Amino acid sequence: MPRILRTLFAAAAFAAAPLAIQSAAAAPAAPANYGTAPEFTGIGKWLNSEPLTLAGLRGKVVLVDFWTYSCINCINTLPHVRKWYDKYRDQGLVVVGVHTPEYAFERSTGNVQAALKRFDIRYPVAQDNAYATWNAWRNQYWPALYLVDASGNVVYKHFGEGQYAETEAAIQKALGQRR
Repeated sequence: MPRILRTLFAAAAFAAAPLAIQSAAAAPAAPANYGTAPEFTGIGKWLNSEPLTLAGLRGKVVLVDFWTYSCINCINTLPHVRKWYDKYRDQGLVVVGVHTPEYAFERSTGNVQAALKRFDIRYPVAQDNAYATWNAWRNQYWPALYLVDASGNVVYKHFGEGQYAETEAAIQKALGQRR
């Protein structure tokens, strides 16, 4: 008898699973909030900009891109990040690249400056050789994108390549909420 009951319960659970999935999919997504964005800290050099602080950027939407210039995945995301910078900067988006080196040769400011020129990066880049900002954000990945809303909260994050449409939609949503 217990075997029959287990079989019936399993069949009922299996039959109900699509309904649970459907209702979860139909429910509106709660706005993501990963907490207050950590400050840029321990930055050795700022390129393309005077030093920035998130406190000073309050009221703007900030896309923080952790990258390094010899990472192929980072290189593949750069055209999208540049496009968002060009498309949305006049609407209040600030893009900040945080260059955190994986290898010793990536610590050279001259090498980073050459990469900025090669990849046509005109937005501010923080050189985080000491991993201070990397650690403050508890980041673990190259590339890593964090979107900070006008109130200073991280509302979106993505690691690696891809999800470009989702990232752009998050940017648009954050900019829309800013008004």
